[in-house]
Amino acid sequence: MEKNQQEIKKLLEKAERAKKDNNLDLSSEEDLSIAVMNLVSLEEHFFFTGVKTGKDEYYNLLNQVREIRKSLLKRIVKNSEGEVWCISKHLLASSMRLIEVGTKYLKQGNQRDAQDLFAKAYDLYVLFWGLNLKLINLGEVKKVDDDQLDIYDEKRTNLLGKLGEIVKKAIDCCKE
Repeated sequence: MEKNQQEIKKLLEKAERAKKDNNLDLSSEEDLSIAVMNLVSLEEHFFFTGVKTGKDEYYNLLNQVREIRKSLLKRIVKNSEGEVWCISKHLLASSMRLIEVGTKYLKQGNQRDAQDLFAKAYDLYVLFWGLNLKLINLGEVKKVDDDQLDIYDEKRTNLLGKLGEIVKKAIDCCKE
């Protein structure tokens, strides 16, 4: 238990250093990430509307929205190593879609499935922040049990669980 708390404390300190070193306003960054989610959804809607109507104007709008989304995502995604850019975009897009489907389940009274999708959406969102705040050192990732962060994780709280705790503490959109 103590070791787990020490790991979380170290990750929180790393997140705080990243905020200071990069002059990050994480509440604004969080707002931008939600905006990017919605812009990706707009791109999809313009695509499907263009296909369904056969009107090229929708593809032109898609392209304009895409350029806005790219410029905003650049403010958050600083690491362009490998495919981190695309991974980040797809993490946000997937998170948004799971939130939307979860909300539909909630409206239908299907609380259990809604909660399941909301938890998965949050896990993807946390993974996005873990990558982009460089809280995940990919060079140190090794094969461990599914519920372990690393071989020293005795509590066996997985990476997403630990990142979730960090994001809750480090990113608070209600702080002005």
